[in-house]
Amino acid sequence: MAEPAELETAAAASRLPVTQGPTVALALGAGGARGLAHIHVIETLDELGIRPVAISGSSIGAIMGAGMAAGLSGREIREHTLETIGKRVTIANRLWALGPTSMRDSVGGFRLGQFNLERILKAFLPDGIPDDFGELQIPLKVFATDYFGQREILCDSGNLIEALAASAAIPALFMPVRLNGRLTVDGGIFNPVPYETLRGSADVIIGVDVVGAPEGEEGAIPKRIDSLFGASQLMMQSNIALKLQLGAPDIFLRPPVNRYRVLDFLKARQILEETEVVREELKRALDACFERLEKLTD
Repeated sequence: MAEPAELETAAAASRLPVTQGPTVALALGAGGARGLAHIHVIETLDELGIRPVAISGSSIGAIMGAGMAAGLSGREIREHTLETIGKRVTIANRLWALGPTSMRDSVGGFRLGQFNLERILKAFLPDGIPDDFGELQIPLKVFATDYFGQREILCDSGNLIEALAASAAIPALFMPVRLNGRLTVDGGIFNPVPYETLRGSADVIIGVDVVGAPEGEEGAIPKRIDSLFGASQLMMQSNIALKLQLGAPDIFLRPPVNRYRVLDFLKARQILEETEVVREELKRALDACFERLEKLTD
């Protein structure tokens, strides 16, 4: 558990105040564009002056967690998101600028499964996110899936951008990433919300699930790509359900993200508007946790 002096130092470095009291650790889950709802969680913690002592994440959760761990505020992450992946023209321009010879060569081709996510992340991530884990202000655990090893891989040191690409390499969309000699894909496959990896690191552990679930009219036949991603959602929700039975975090949040698809980044504003309800839910849950901890120490 971090000492108050350590928390104050981290807060000063990130330009954000921090409250004295119980410590908090944060696990941000996988879900593609649905993970933009994580911004509300980060902003709410900022508002309350709470800086996590540890962060873990899979896929989009790892990317959002890296922003917070680097010292970016939720507002800064929101503004960067809306100015980049929230605008069609900006997306096109940044992809085109990848070079060196053509956008097709740079991203690995235009076919599904051939996009080079590491290069794409370098074009879109905020400047405040460093290249190495060692430069982060808050300890960060990033999870990827070892494709042939059939296991999860924890990344918490070394090349941060490479680890984020490995964690977010959704099969059928992005090229797998070679990480320390292993072929890796989306961390959400093995660990959609890696909250259990934070046990013992803080007084209160928060898990945020943005996997969502397929929606539609009963009897309607989904499109081929929707069937693929919908099946993936069901698989990950089955994984989460088992994990919750074995042991839930102190706070477990599920923003309303079902109606959005994994690649709906251009709907960033809509996603943020419709998931804002999670802010009050988090505040109430934190109040209950802190009150319970206070009674235990009386």
